[in-house]
Amino acid sequence: MESTHYNDPEDRKSLDSINKDNVSVTQTGFITTLDAKKERAVVWKLDLHLLPLLAVMYLFNSLDKSNMGNAKTAGLATDLGLHGHQYNLILSIFFVPYVLTAPFLAALGKKYGPSRVLPCMMFGFGTCTLLVVAVQNFGGLMAIRWFLGMCESAFFPLVIYYQTMFYRRGELARRLAIFYAAQSIAGAFSGLLSYGVFQIKGGAIAHWRYLFVIEGSATIIISIIAFFYLPLSAATAHFLTSEEREIAVHRIQVDSSAVVNEEFKLGRALTIFKHPTTWAFLVIEICLGVPLQSVTLFLPQIVKRLGYGTIKTNLYTVAPNITGAVMLLILGFSSDLTRWRFPFVALGFFFTFCGFVIYSAIDVTSSLTVAYFATFMMTWGTSAPSVLLDVWYCNNIADENKRAVLTSIAVPMANLMGVVSSNIFLDQEAPKYMTALATTAAFGGTGIVLTLMLGVWMIYDNRRRDRVQGINLRAIDVPTEKLGDGPAADEFRWFY
Repeated sequence: MESTHYNDPEDRKSLDSINKDNVSVTQTGFITTLDAKKERAVVWKLDLHLLPLLAVMYLFNSLDKSNMGNAKTAGLATDLGLHGHQYNLILSIFFVPYVLTAPFLAALGKKYGPSRVLPCMMFGFGTCTLLVVAVQNFGGLMAIRWFLGMCESAFFPLVIYYQTMFYRRGELARRLAIFYAAQSIAGAFSGLLSYGVFQIKGGAIAHWRYLFVIEGSATIIISIIAFFYLPLSAATAHFLTSEEREIAVHRIQVDSSAVVNEEFKLGRALTIFKHPTTWAFLVIEICLGVPLQSVTLFLPQIVKRLGYGTIKTNLYTVAPNITGAVMLLILGFSSDLTRWRFPFVALGFFFTFCGFVIYSAIDVTSSLTVAYFATFMMTWGTSAPSVLLDVWYCNNIADENKRAVLTSIAVPMANLMGVVSSNIFLDQEAPKYMTALATTAAFGGTGIVLTLMLGVWMIYDNRRRDRVQGINLRAIDVPTEKLGDGPAADEFRWFY
């Protein structure tokens, strides 16, 4: 067994010395285990100290990205004199810098640590949100949305990478589900906040501007707290004892990364694109992006078709978003429990596909209940595939550099589809938006097929490897420290 890699000289002990510290490391075949009671205590501390703050950070990230839909229902477009496709352009421009800058910010995150780069990004997009208060025209809002896209570009990819530095592969889905549920909660909270803010009468500024004052200010405050609180890595976590840090690093060495805290090497990281499965994941991300962005950006407009006024429209977006968060947690926990990824990704796609098909196929005015239920299904199937798809490919990449680079490309790729969503919900097709609904459903249906095909292929390839080697192995049976070369390693098995 190779010794665990540490950056801090104080923590550079071999696994033999960890045994002396009463951590109880045993080895059976390929499987390395720790004392279960002590490991549970470490995981509980990680959950308690990391997840709440990360979830709050992502909640404000989601609020700052998706509040345009709420503001539009309260007169943003009228007050700024927007006409034609200008509102769609404002939504679209966000995704250009979002995609272009994400790999560079992800590289900075790998070099200097997500715990430093994430709060800096958060301070940036909080400032952009606050500046919307001063915007008076189309050009001003376009400029702010450009810089907002830059500041937010690598936020979610870096959070995914950051969590892989603390959690085993089989623990990741439910933790990311708890974290990502903040996006659905943000949709609900944004609806409630808008409901309250839009009832302000006679304020010094238009009531939709108060939405940006509150959200931007709160984001900046949280970013400052996060900068001083988040640990650089498991080896330096201030809330763990010396022995617990040993356990935390060893857990990642055997079931997450080939080398913990490996120095960033761009050339090696880019070899991830030599694997055909990488391109399959990217195509699925594209299929996911259109439904995800359609719901994130246009749920208020979809609900408004049911005939409600501004205040009720925002209020009625709350319940679908809350149930979306609940469904995300159900699928995330189920995925970790069964150690299956692709069936739950496909199920999420299926929910969204059904929601958009139902909504577009019925007469909304005579079937209000069914139409409103369809909006619930839309939210059920957008969050879960995003989280579980990211977990799926991260589970199959033991090299930290490759994992950081792919995540920084794949997540923005899904978000780039916001350009498609922003330009298919056209004002001249309101309130039915038939082109948008049909297009979104088509991407969801394609995602189902591709996800199932890739998952079945991984099962087949694992069985082929077993036959060739004359041994039955599962992904869980192989320590990730042996898997730095990915599928080229003899012991490699797909985590599907």
